[in-house]
Amino acid sequence: MIKLKIKKLRPEAVLPTRGSAQAAGYDLYACMGHSVSIAPHETVMVGTGLSIAVPEGYFGAIFARSGLASKRGLRPANCVGVCDSDYRGEYIVPLHNDGDTEKTVNDGERIAQLIVMPYLAVDFDETDELPDTERGAAGFGSTGF
Repeated sequence: MIKLKIKKLRPEAVLPTRGSAQAAGYDLYACMGHSVSIAPHETVMVGTGLSIAVPEGYFGAIFARSGLASKRGLRPANCVGVCDSDYRGEYIVPLHNDGDTEKTVNDGERIAQLIVMPYLAVDFDETDELPDTERGAAGFGSTGF
């Protein structure tokens, strides 16, 4: 298990929690000192009051909470947020309201989930030709629906 250093930027901030022992995601909580309303089809930046030191070679991926997205129509506006290992600012979730009515997010409410994931650093080698494959350049829908 990797240990992450985490800093509360506000005393009332809630540390991330897991819903079960096997959960991949850690719930992130709203921490703004007040509730916030999100108009239909609008996005509001919702702070967590936390800064996290993710180790080099990993990043913090911010995903929607399935219940919040499916039951209330609230999801991260960027669909998946990427928090690089050298970022030390507050984790902020841009929550988007996909619904047709105003939604309220309360302070202390679970707003997204964090999954810490490894990544591969690559160098790009520009070339005039790529190796052939059976699929080739066939794109969207070419392998079936």
